[in-house]
Amino acid sequence: MNKIVPVVQMDDIEIGFPGVKALDRVSFRLFQGEVHALMGENGAGKSTLIKALTGVYSIDAGTIVVLGESKRFSTPAESQAAGISTVYQEVNLCPNLSVEENILLGREPRRRGSIDWRGVRARGKEVLAQLHLEHVDPGSLLSEHSIAIQQLIAIARSVEVNAKVLILDEPTSSLDAGEVAQLFDVIRELRDRGVAILFVSHFLEQVYEISDRMTVLRNGCLVGEFMTRDLSRISLISKMMGKEMDVLAELDQAPVRIKSTSNASVVPFIETEGLGRKGSVSKVNLSIYPGEVVGLAGLLGAGRTEIARLLFGADKSDQGSIKIKGKPQKLRSPRSAIDANIGFCSEDRKEEGLIGDLTVRDNLVLAMQASKGWARRIPRRVQDQLVDEFITTLDIRPANPDALIRNLSGGNQQKVLLARWLVTNPELLILDEPTRGIDIGAKTQIQKLVAKLASKGMAVLFVSSEIDEVLRVSDRVAVIKDREMVAEVINDDISEHDVMAVIAGGPE
Repeated sequence: MNKIVPVVQMDDIEIGFPGVKALDRVSFRLFQGEVHALMGENGAGKSTLIKALTGVYSIDAGTIVVLGESKRFSTPAESQAAGISTVYQEVNLCPNLSVEENILLGREPRRRGSIDWRGVRARGKEVLAQLHLEHVDPGSLLSEHSIAIQQLIAIARSVEVNAKVLILDEPTSSLDAGEVAQLFDVIRELRDRGVAILFVSHFLEQVYEISDRMTVLRNGCLVGEFMTRDLSRISLISKMMGKEMDVLAELDQAPVRIKSTSNASVVPFIETEGLGRKGSVSKVNLSIYPGEVVGLAGLLGAGRTEIARLLFGADKSDQGSIKIKGKPQKLRSPRSAIDANIGFCSEDRKEEGLIGDLTVRDNLVLAMQASKGWARRIPRRVQDQLVDEFITTLDIRPANPDALIRNLSGGNQQKVLLARWLVTNPELLILDEPTRGIDIGAKTQIQKLVAKLASKGMAVLFVSSEIDEVLRVSDRVAVIKDREMVAEVINDDISEHDVMAVIAGGPE
């Protein structure tokens, strides 16, 4: 009987950065016609291993074999030429080009030396149909579509390449339940055609639904390879975190919330009446009190992020009014919001949050420096004190303030972004998807931190696509539907089903 040969075989891979060993003798294998989940906490080495396979990072030691040939990739182009295609968590396409141009960029059919645009349109329609996206006009601009559709277009581009290995790095982080089901249908079709698929996700239910096998990493080292059906969820989490059952029990406990202070004798920190922006959201009547966590719940595209941006002045309202501590306020820009002691962690940390070529220290003190003005530099001693404090408080890894932020995992980047605003001591902290794309341990840390901040008197607006998470941390929940605020409920023994009933238009 012939031995089955892996499509990808990585043995004893080592990669180091100044002050940190990102991968330490890690081995990994991927077979034809399987979905293989790569699991681990943020900072475990998942992204580094993927970047070694895709030519973003050069390996210091070890071997990589793809389709039976020894490889040492120096660039992503070399990896792509070997049949490996990657779709990253942050969509990496050209928003100023059409859908069909993005799908076929660099591989356009030609006729008589020029691009055959009729052929481009036909091929674009064919690829979109494979992903059940017939409703998307291939000639429309990519920028006209939601992040969710853009994510599916990025996957369509990889499908068009006819890759032997498809790497999906958090592909569902911007998708709703229907779109996830749609994507999983495509993944199963590709798997059945013999494509080897590497799947990275922090949604455990999705991992167990779609994967056949999994490899677990922890702190840059290999924990083991397992058949998904043979590993329970609690065992997986234990292996990822290196902690036993009694510690993991904390993950099932919601952080302790203080009682809502929303009563007639207390002035809200911020209060909106009929707030809106044409073409964005409307009828937002929201108040957030000191020491209170208010959650925003709604389906993808319902208007959650748009509300958060209005409250931070990132978008200008043209309807309604805002009061801060009982006084009318115009939030014309993020600077005016910062001056009003409001902090905002954006959902899009790559484009709107972090500066990849700066260090952890530089990124962390950025908001404080901006509020002081660039002529009044924060003394290095003060910077070091703040950075050391928040690296410890938020368990940022590696604990190296001089590490470039782009070399950190997504979860640790998120912690740095959160720390940036905490050092400014905001009275209102707006968190837009603060746990998106991070592991269960880091998610629990952030949830507990939110409860702690509220207990010390901070007002928090918590935005998440995961309704159960909103209910875990919030005192009150504002329900958003079709870009309007349709209900507000006190979080007193209400369930995810109750919130979904409101979204669906059922009884409140």
